[in-house]
Amino acid sequence: MSRAALLVLADGRFPAGGHAHSGGAEAAVKAGRVTGAGSLEDFCRGRLHTAGRVAAALAASAALGVDPVSLDAAADARTPSPALRVAARKLGRQLLRAARAVWPSGELDALARAFPKGAHQPVVLGVAARAAGLGPVDAAYCAVYESVSGPASATVRLLSLDPFEATAVLARLAHEMDLVVDQAVEAAREVVDNGVDALPASSSPLLEIGAEVHAAWAVRLFAS
Repeated sequence: MSRAALLVLADGRFPAGGHAHSGGAEAAVKAGRVTGAGSLEDFCRGRLHTAGRVAAALAASAALGVDPVSLDAAADARTPSPALRVAARKLGRQLLRAARAVWPSGELDALARAFPKGAHQPVVLGVAARAAGLGPVDAAYCAVYESVSGPASATVRLLSLDPFEATAVLARLAHEMDLVVDQAVEAAREVVDNGVDALPASSSPLLEIGAEVHAAWAVRLFAS
């Protein structure tokens, strides 16, 4: 297992399309729920323990070799917002394109054939981690970090927030990220034994509502 591959996969320069998405931060800023570093930390914490935990469990399950078709259906069931489902598949398609170029794999090719319009991003992330020789813990860490780093980076642009403050938010959440990874990997191992119903289904209604509102805007900085 190459830890260097984990750095490549988690690198913000990896061309997976995440820079165009705010993880709900743009809608939260517009609604006045994120106004600075303190409220950004609250937002990221909420996202980490809901959408982040689900994404991490999906990615870890895919990295363990669970059928990606069943995982994708489970991801759909856990994403009520049509706008978020569209965004997840767009991100999945871009990530799959990048991963196939970097780590050629029969499993990635099969995923591309099964989902020509893109599978959910966390599912692709797990299969990509597997192709890179990484395990479920690595895939889960990538997912949880993305769940908070995306909104933090977007808020720097949206509010002209000091990037040092945004990075400090991520550092303060590090211990909670560790906990969520542990929960996600435990759930993924249960999925191997008992099926996708063992995946977490943590709810984040404001993220879902905000995504639908955001999708209707005529002008926006981020795709989601």
